[in-house]
Amino acid sequence: MRALYTDLYQLTMAAGYWMSGKTGETATFELFVRRLPPNRDYLVVCGLEQAIEYLTGLRFLDREIAYLKTLPQFERVPVGFWDYLADFRFTGDLFAVPEGTVLFPGEPILTVRAPLLEAQIPETYLLSTIGFQTVIASKAARILTAAAGRDVVEFGSRRAHAPEAGCLAGRAAYLAGCVGTSNVEAGMRFAVPVFGTAAHSWILSFGDESLAFRKLQELLGTRTVQLIDTYDTIEGARNAVSVGKPLWGVRLDSGDLLKLSNEVRQILDEAGMSETKIMATNDLDEDTIAALVAAGAPIDVFGVGTSLATSFDAPALSAVYKLVEIESLGHTRYASKHSEGKRSLPGAKQVFRLPDRDIVGLQSETPPQGAERLLRQVIASGQAIVDEKNIRRIQEHARRQIADYGKPNRLVELSASLARLAASH
Repeated sequence: MRALYTDLYQLTMAAGYWMSGKTGETATFELFVRRLPPNRDYLVVCGLEQAIEYLTGLRFLDREIAYLKTLPQFERVPVGFWDYLADFRFTGDLFAVPEGTVLFPGEPILTVRAPLLEAQIPETYLLSTIGFQTVIASKAARILTAAAGRDVVEFGSRRAHAPEAGCLAGRAAYLAGCVGTSNVEAGMRFAVPVFGTAAHSWILSFGDESLAFRKLQELLGTRTVQLIDTYDTIEGARNAVSVGKPLWGVRLDSGDLLKLSNEVRQILDEAGMSETKIMATNDLDEDTIAALVAAGAPIDVFGVGTSLATSFDAPALSAVYKLVEIESLGHTRYASKHSEGKRSLPGAKQVFRLPDRDIVGLQSETPPQGAERLLRQVIASGQAIVDEKNIRRIQEHARRQIADYGKPNRLVELSASLARLAASH
């Protein structure tokens, strides 16, 4: 499964490990984030479902191996390595925090413990899927905070960096608390509620706004949302009212959203349509939403596109995947990096969560009184042992996590045992 969705050096190292006789060594790698992106107080972990599917389904196809053989970097590799890849399976263990968990820099998101080659090869894919979805979920949480209880729909597929990114952005946004997405694939694959009715082209194709509104209502009934700003927003609101009920909502996609939402709300209320919602779109982000909410704009639903599906202001995480232990012939050697600004801590770790702080300690140590262990095993000997596909349950977990732990400057400490081990390395 997607074996070549990786960086070349993962495979050159794998070949080198194999040639060096290191297939019997067991390695432990940790994936964590070094620092928060700008204007973020915490991360919302996302992407574990895809990580589990990747590891449990990882295979090298014959055509992929044939391609690798053509690369000059492998011209010295013995034939036995290609036989190894043909039989390759992930047989190790994966430990991870549940999706939707709030985490902070330096706290492991997941831990891979497997034969060295099996632990090395997945690095690129795991960083990609966890990093992307976590950055989108974290952005969604920030937008939802700005919306102050009003619904948010993810509308960014057309601006996402690829079709698959648009689908996963819809999943990540919903997981963090959005009410749904415009992405239909995300709806089918992940059971995310989907939203959307018609674009300006629908109105323009009829040449008559009222006729276009009537035809849309015939199609959608109680789910009708009329887009009212194609020509003149206020006249569009009046035309929507003249077509009558059922009318779930109207959408504003341009202009002064504060002024227009107040005027449109008045038109709807005077027509006896107080239950009809106002949805606002048009390049919204957390700052514009917070300003509208603070000003009392009568907007019920925000549709957020580019800003959310790309995490426009901070599109990437400083996520890394580091070797922390390696075991050979019954002896464990701790590993850590010491370069300035990129130091890593040795030893397989656990995050112990207390109400007032997190403690990052060694996986083997006894937790503090009353602490919750965040990392739990999700793959054992290559087989998934948890079901990570109930997205509504995950969303509820994320909402509780954000409410309880999504605070700035939450204290994260090292345990005494980890601090001693780090000092000795």
